[in-house]
Formats: sequence, C-alpha cells, structure tokens
Amino acid sequence: MKTLYYFLLFVILTSCSKAQSSDSTLVHQDSLSVGTFDFITNLPNDWYRFGSAAWDTKYIPLYAGITVSTLATIAYDREMYDPVKDWYQSNKTVAYIHDRGVDIGDGKFQFGIAIGFGLYGWAADDKRALRTASQVTEVILAGGAVVQVLKHITGRESPFVTTAPSTGRWDFFPNQIEYHKHVPHYDAFPSGHVTTALATLTVVCENYPEATWLPYVGYPAVSLLALGMVGQGIHWVSDYPLAIALGYGFGQIVAHKDLPHKNGKSQSSIYPILYPNGTFTLNYSLSW
Repeated sequence: MKTLYYFLLFVILTSCSKAQSSDSTLVHQDSLSVGTFDFITNLPNDWYRFGSAAWDTKYIPLYAGITVSTLATIAYDREMYDPVKDWYQSNKTVAYIHDRGVDIGDGKFQFGIAIGFGLYGWAADDKRALRTASQVTEVILAGGAVVQVLKHITGRESPFVTTAPSTGRWDFFPNQIEYHKHVPHYDAFPSGHVTTALATLTVVCENYPEATWLPYVGYPAVSLLALGMVGQGIHWVSDYPLAIALGYGFGQIVAHKDLPHKNGKSQSSIYPILYPNGTFTLNYSLSW
C-alpha cells in the first residue's frame, strides 16, 4: 500500500512540475515567495476570513443548502448506511477498496503531498511548489481545527457505536472528559477526513490550474474516501455536506490570499435530490 501512495505522490509532483502556462496570473503566482512559517502565521487570518464569511449575507443560499442537505440526509441516514455497510461486509474486494480509500484521508497522504512539494520546491528553487507545500499544511491545520471545534460541540455518534436506531445520538456540548474517553461516541459530525482531503485537493488544483487532469482523479478519490468511511461505520452520509463546504471553502481561502478571484464574485449552490425509493444524490458547486 505504501508503494501505491508513493506512486500517486510521484505522479502528482512530476505532472505539476512539468505543467507550464503563459497565463499572467500563473506567472505572477510563480513569483510569489513564501515564508518559512507562513503555514502557522497565516492561520489567524484564515479563521478571521472564515468567520467573516459566516456573517456575509451573500452566502445565505450556501448555508441554506448545507442545512437542507444535512437535514435531508439525516432523515435517510439508515436507509443509505445499511446497503453500503452490507456491501462492505459481504465483499472482500469492496472492503479492500473502501479501506484504501479511507487511508487517503487519514492525514498522512495529505502531509506527504506537502512534504513532496516542499522537497521538490527546495531542490528546484520552485516558488510555486514551496507555496503549495506551505498552503497544504496550512489548510489542513486551519480546516482541521474548525472541524474539531464542531465535533466537540455536536457530539454525534459514529454508526458502528450508535445507540440510536436511525441516525446516531447527538449530545451537544458533551462532557469533554467523556468525549476523550469514548471518542467514537461523539466525533462523527462533520467528517474531518473529507474536509482535509478536499481542502488539500482544492489548494493543489488552485495552484496548478493548468494540470487539468487533477480534478478527474481527485474528486473520485475523495468520493471513494467518503464511501469507504460509511462502509467502515465511521460516518453517516449526513456528516458530509458541511465537510464538503468546509474543505472547499478553506481551500479557496488559503489558496487565494494574495490573488483575487478572476471575476471577483462568489457563487455557490448545493442541491439534494431524494427519490421515493430512498436513492439520494447531492449536487454541489462553489466558486469563491
């Protein structure tokens, strides 16, 4: 499995290092320097911008979409969880694929990407690679901290330890001693794996927009990660709408501190679709 991760890291790094573009924005981005400790010193501003966005009325449609999607999926959590869990338990190949998908989101892969870009940037004197390495580390810390705060507030049970038959018990503002003694009983919502994986992917894609193949590989990988965690009983499907918004949002915040969005506008939409037979699809888009 380590060989596969090293291969994926090699493909990402070599493809991005060879990517070339004459776009003036990218030329400017290539020239931007990065401080050694920017991934730490930038965190307060990242959280400030995140907090400022929370009070911005232009994001009301996004908040409404996240809320509706979460509530809708909560209503069908058990119906969506059981088939995936049964599939995972009954098929060794499916279980293996799910397990490998979950491994992608455990933090090691994301930090491996940061280290890879950092080593390449240092060896090749590539400022964009160094910037990407710093931003990947920064976005994991920035988004991960917010996720942990939310987990400690919502106190939701994971499926594999649930004491509630349909969607897991919620214990808002749980006793923190009990939380740390029995973490799976409190830390399901939202998904930190999905948040950090999508945030990392967003930062890399925003720094290397000319590497057009990245979304076609990255988004299916994040989807596999999400599916795998349902199969393993770590998460409910309703743990994901907020995680998706946090991951993509923090990715954009971190990647665009110095460069304004090309059209200066923010648009977002998230559409849950529930069918009578219980089938669920979620359409989500956000441009920052």
